[in-house]
Amino acid sequence: MARKPGGRGHGGGGSGLSKPSGARRCHPGLVIKRIVAYADGDDLAASRDFYVEVLGFEVAMEDPILGVTSPTNPTAQVLIPPRGMENPPPRFGVDLGDPHAVDAAHAEVVRRGLRVVYPLTNEPWGVRRFFMEDPSGTVINVLAHLS
Repeated sequence: MARKPGGRGHGGGGSGLSKPSGARRCHPGLVIKRIVAYADGDDLAASRDFYVEVLGFEVAMEDPILGVTSPTNPTAQVLIPPRGMENPPPRFGVDLGDPHAVDAAHAEVVRRGLRVVYPLTNEPWGVRRFFMEDPSGTVINVLAHLS
């Protein structure tokens, strides 16, 4: 993707996208472990059958939400929470791999005045997370497993 004159670039290694001038990483060394997609969970049994039988995913968890993974790439995942479980529902999740990184990201979100829409929480299923809105209003689940 070529940059338009006067347009904004996007960071991205070997993707052919350029980093905007003056851009900096707020957390050098931060590792994004995986990006997790979310799907609506109006009918969890039908969703389970679809993702497993039609697309070839494997069930990784069913409580408190349905989580399916690729059998060949376990970081390729889809989470399907029951409707209303997560309010507001995130569009995707970013697994930072370390609870301390989640704390650092939360501090940076607050410092920048971005909106936290679900507080920093250690969940009973072993995840530290918070939900935030990006500058365009997209809700993101920022998380890491506790162990």
